[in-house]
Amino acid sequence: MALTQLTQISPLQTSTDKRGYDYDLVIVGGGIVGLTLASALKNSGLNILLIEAKVASAAVAKGQAYAIHMLSALIYQGIGIWDKILPQIAKYRQVRLSDADYPDVVEFQTGDLGTPELGYVAEHQALLQPLQEFVQNCPNVTYLCPAEVVKTQYQQDIVAIDIKIAEQIYTVRSKLLVAADGSRSPIRQAAGIKTHGWKYWQSCIVAFVKPEKPHNDTAYERFWTSGPFAILPLLGNRCRIVWTAPHEEAKALCALDDEQFLAELTRRYGNHMGKLELLGDRFIFPVQLMQSDRYVLSRLALVGDAAHNCHPVGGQGLNLGIRDAAALAQVLQAAHEAGEDIGKIQILKRYERWRKRENLTILGFTDLLDRMFSNKFLPLVLVRRLGLWFLQRVPLLKVFILKLMIGLKGRTPELAKH
Repeated sequence: MALTQLTQISPLQTSTDKRGYDYDLVIVGGGIVGLTLASALKNSGLNILLIEAKVASAAVAKGQAYAIHMLSALIYQGIGIWDKILPQIAKYRQVRLSDADYPDVVEFQTGDLGTPELGYVAEHQALLQPLQEFVQNCPNVTYLCPAEVVKTQYQQDIVAIDIKIAEQIYTVRSKLLVAADGSRSPIRQAAGIKTHGWKYWQSCIVAFVKPEKPHNDTAYERFWTSGPFAILPLLGNRCRIVWTAPHEEAKALCALDDEQFLAELTRRYGNHMGKLELLGDRFIFPVQLMQSDRYVLSRLALVGDAAHNCHPVGGQGLNLGIRDAAALAQVLQAAHEAGEDIGKIQILKRYERWRKRENLTILGFTDLLDRMFSNKFLPLVLVRRLGLWFLQRVPLLKVFILKLMIGLKGRTPELAKH
């Protein structure tokens, strides 16, 4: 199925007939979370419109990589797309957690969970491209790309959405609008939903490197007083680094030439993998914590970064969005099968109750980790190092923390149980 052509979305050709609406569900944002939601609803019986502002090739080309947690993998298995994703991503079988130069290291192993791996690392296109192809073969999904939402009007029984395509405006009507349009979500802002949180004093530098020695499928999270430093293994013996530092320090590091940057990187990285080669450009972005006051209104639901942002420590952000998509899909499909109106606030509150509390737990945990480790205050230094000592030596505590971080301690979506 090719991407939807402009003529297919014209209200003159998608007549609302006696129903009063063109689609059951309109998803704004064709990133990983929006595509995951549409994919999860493949067999729901809902008629879905998915709108993405960027052309498909530009969206796929984004140079990013993510830790993919075990629950996210189970969700994609349940959707039926995991076999397309798995060959393109790396596995990690060990996680090493440490505090700067403190010699005690917490090692999470596959034996702690009794699984062949602890998680995965995926480059952006390795997730997005299979999802795009999957959605294009969903008979109940119309994939409109590129197109832009310019206006929304919420009514009692529908939401009217004005969509701009090639300088022309079309209006469609839907039972429900889902905002998967990122942390600056225009849909959320237009609906007047307030957010709370703060910008951290830190920025993140991300880059790809190739070490001289094998990475041995090991992920590292090393806490420095300036911020966490993560190393994620990728295919082809490459690694993704996520280097958190105060804003000015991060800017200064990014301003270095490649040789100077690699010298500083090696100081943090260590020499356990030999000489490092820098691959491609470095990128820098500020870090923030954000939680929306509400995830839902009548006829509107927020998912992923439109609803929340967290510190990148532990690689939680995208995984929370994937869980949002699976939870909302489950709520909507159950409501539809029961003959309920999926856009009613009473239905959407089921999703909000499920996800808002769980997300807040992770937001709080990542914030605590960053604040506990990103300082030199001696009493906190002693407490956190004692904590690491206990974590390595108390198996029940270690397994609990590991399961919390990879999504196995909250409510599991039905998709992930298949």
